[in-house]
Amino acid sequence: MVDDATIFILDDDAAVRDSLSMLIESTGFTPEAFASCREFLARAPFPPRACLLLDVHMPEMSGLQLQDELARRGIKLPVIVMTGQADVPVAVRAMKAGALDFIEKPFSDEIMLDSVRRALAAPAAQPAGDPVITKRMAELTPREHDVLLQMVAGNPNKVTAYNLGISPRTVEIHRARVMEKMAARSLSELVRMALAAGIDPAK
Repeated sequence: MVDDATIFILDDDAAVRDSLSMLIESTGFTPEAFASCREFLARAPFPPRACLLLDVHMPEMSGLQLQDELARRGIKLPVIVMTGQADVPVAVRAMKAGALDFIEKPFSDEIMLDSVRRALAAPAAQPAGDPVITKRMAELTPREHDVLLQMVAGNPNKVTAYNLGISPRTVEIHRARVMEKMAARSLSELVRMALAAGIDPAK
């Protein structure tokens, strides 16, 4: 079945562009790949049903700078951030700038396609003070809340263990409980909830 959605792929790695283009095309979407942010901007105007798979680590103009430029031009395009650096703080910055999701490379086809479909559905972001998120947050113990802050800041288990004065194994247990209590299927979903609850890891 052919879908009328256009999926833009912006990555300076030709192998990533090619593999994602084949994946997107196999689902019936129309892929358009670009090697640079300036090349992508020159493509405007963009179709109404589209989303952008954006590598944040790009030469000349970064993915974050591209988000700023799209906002300056008043272009509203669902963005899924891709990073190969396991760089959660950068991904958080991208989501604060309006990205709907972030995915760490390497990723599975299923994870990518699920994120694309959710982006095309363009669900409204959870508003600050959302009662469901607030209730879940209130169910966390003080230590689990501490671990949540470390997770959203992008700190690995060993760093979290050092910062909180607990063992890495204890951190793992708390992380699992945080994900379960918050009903988060992925770190990116947990980050979205934390931002909606007013938690800013940069502060």
